[in-house]
Amino acid sequence: MRAAVLKEHGEPLEIEEVDDPQVTPDGAIVEMEACGICRSDWHGWQGDWDWLGIQSEEGQILGHEPAGHVIAVGENVTRFAEGDHVAIPFNLGDGTCIECRTGHGNTCENLMPLGFVKEVQGAFAEEVHVPAADQNLVALPDGVSSVDMAGLGCRFMTAFHGLAHRADVGAGDWVAVHGCGGVGLSAVHIADALGANVVAVDLIDEKLERAKTLGATETVNAGDVEDVPGEVQAITDRGANVSVDALGIATTCQNSVLSLGRRGQHLQIGLTTEDEQGMVSLPTDAMVMQEIEFIGSLGMPPTRYDEIFRMVATGKLDPSAVVSETVGLEDVSDKLAAMTDFETVGIPVIERF
Repeated sequence: MRAAVLKEHGEPLEIEEVDDPQVTPDGAIVEMEACGICRSDWHGWQGDWDWLGIQSEEGQILGHEPAGHVIAVGENVTRFAEGDHVAIPFNLGDGTCIECRTGHGNTCENLMPLGFVKEVQGAFAEEVHVPAADQNLVALPDGVSSVDMAGLGCRFMTAFHGLAHRADVGAGDWVAVHGCGGVGLSAVHIADALGANVVAVDLIDEKLERAKTLGATETVNAGDVEDVPGEVQAITDRGANVSVDALGIATTCQNSVLSLGRRGQHLQIGLTTEDEQGMVSLPTDAMVMQEIEFIGSLGMPPTRYDEIFRMVATGKLDPSAVVSETVGLEDVSDKLAAMTDFETVGIPVIERF
C-alpha cells in the first residue's frame, strides 16, 4: 500500500510502497477514505514530545484523524464487521485496564497514540490496523461523509470532551478560546452550540473571521493589543467563566489563566512544544486567591461519541464546518510545513490516497 513515511524530523515525508497491515485476532483493518492533518502530526514530524515518551522515529507513518470502512476483522472482534463505516480516535486503549473498563479509554493505562509510535502505525496510508477494535472503533451514523467526520479522530472530539465533559460550560457563560487552529475553531463552534458566548483569540485575522462564522461573539487579535487577558476581561466584564488553551505554548496558557474571572476554569487542550517541554509557569497565587481551576483534557472516551452524533443529527453541531480543504497524500508535507508558521486554517483533510 501507499504511505507517507517519516524519514527525518522536519524533512518532507516520503511516499512509499509499504507492506499492508495484517489483522490481529482482536484488531481490524480500515481502508482510508479521509484523514485530517493535525498540528499534533506537526509535533511528531518535528520530533517533539520525547519528554512524554512518544517521539516519532524514522519509519513512522503519521496520521491520527482517520475515517473509512472496515475491510477485515480479527476472530475475536464482535462489535464490528467488514463494510462498517467508522472513525478511529487517536487515543487507542487496550480495552483491559481499569480506565478502559470504566469508560475512560482515552486515559488508558497502556495508551497507544495512533500514528506516533511504531506499535500503531498511522493513517497517512491506504490502510491502517486498529488494535482492540471493539474498544477503539467508533461506528459512524448512516449517510455521513468520511471527510466531514475526519476531525472526530482528534480535534473536534478533543474540543467536545473538554468543553462538554471536563469543564462546566453553562448557557450564557463566557468562554475564551486562545488559538484558532483546528481544535480551537472546533472549540469555538462547540462552545457556541452549548449556549456560551465565545471570545476567540489569535494572531491571524483570517482565523478570527472563520471563528466568527463558527459562532464567536467577539474576537481579539493578540498582535494588535498589549494585554490579551485585559481585553478578554473587558469584553466579559468580570472575566471568562471558562478559558481554553488550544495551542499549547507558554503565552497562550498564561493568557488563558489570566483571562478568567473568580472561580473560573482553565481548560488545557494544547500540548507543549520543544520550548516548554511540558513545563509552563503559572500565576499560582492568583489562582489560589480566585479559586481558579486548571483542567487537563485528553481526547475523548469512545463510549461517548453518540452525544456528538445526536447534536449533529439535530443541526446543533457540524464537524464539516471546520474542514477547510481536501488534499492528496502527496500534499501532506506541504501542509505540515505550513503549520510551522501557523498558515493553515481549519482542518485540511486527505481524501486521495
